[in-house]
Amino acid sequence: MTSTVTSTATAAGPFAVPVTAERLRRDLRALGVRAGQTLLVHASLSRVGPVAGSARSVVAALRDVLGPHGTLVVPAGTADNSDTSPLHLEAIRGMTAEEIARFRAGMPAFDPETTPSTGMGRIAEEVRTSPGAVRSAHPQTSFAAVGRLASCLMDGHAPDCHLGEASPLARLYDAGASVLLLGVGFDRCTAFHLAEYRYTSAPPRRLYRCVVDFGRGPEWWEYEDVVLDDGDMGRLGADFDSTGKVRRGRVGHARSFLFPVAAAVDFATEWFALHRSTLEYGIPGATLT
Repeated sequence: MTSTVTSTATAAGPFAVPVTAERLRRDLRALGVRAGQTLLVHASLSRVGPVAGSARSVVAALRDVLGPHGTLVVPAGTADNSDTSPLHLEAIRGMTAEEIARFRAGMPAFDPETTPSTGMGRIAEEVRTSPGAVRSAHPQTSFAAVGRLASCLMDGHAPDCHLGEASPLARLYDAGASVLLLGVGFDRCTAFHLAEYRYTSAPPRRLYRCVVDFGRGPEWWEYEDVVLDDGDMGRLGADFDSTGKVRRGRVGHARSFLFPVAAAVDFATEWFALHRSTLEYGIPGATLT
């Protein structure tokens, strides 16, 4: 006779099983995260599963595994500080010209100390607001970090360089950092964008606008930088995943990937050179800001 008794976890699905801090630490080490690493993390808390303590526990587990000599880095971008981003365009949808003008005039200037990140997730926000966290100063694509190298990695993020040589990404590349995609796909891999500055001597450029305060009060500021286009990042990521340079596993319930920043950027630089052309990408497709 077949038993009809079913465990609670099976009946309610795998996410009924709480994820403990001990399990998070064990899973991170099994994936390859090590003490002393510098780690750029893109994460989805909901994909990790129900965690006692929520995002704070995940960040604590990451810092425990990295140890006192490690550094934890997250994107802390504010794409809504723009008048061309999808977030901004959605916010003004249906407004009259007069209403849009009032909305723009009322947008606050970016403040690295207080401006929340937008769309980066609860884990990134937990890092940004952690005691001792350091945030880079870019008004649209900042990063935040805690740990031994936080200050030197975040320092000097030029306001007219989103994700290029004058950004924390270039310093992460030089520091031998790794990327952890925690429950998200390769289309969320910010490191690939550094390759957009490197795959050609003259990458496509465009104008960006955002609200800043350079000591004169809030003002709209316009600058030129490289086109950021994530429209082909999924295909790029799939090809990179097949190189053997990516470690795969689960952290909690989240499918996760771990790989060196340098390997990802170098591969993407060659991939873009083969798959992109200046003509094709002269007008941005799926721009980020």
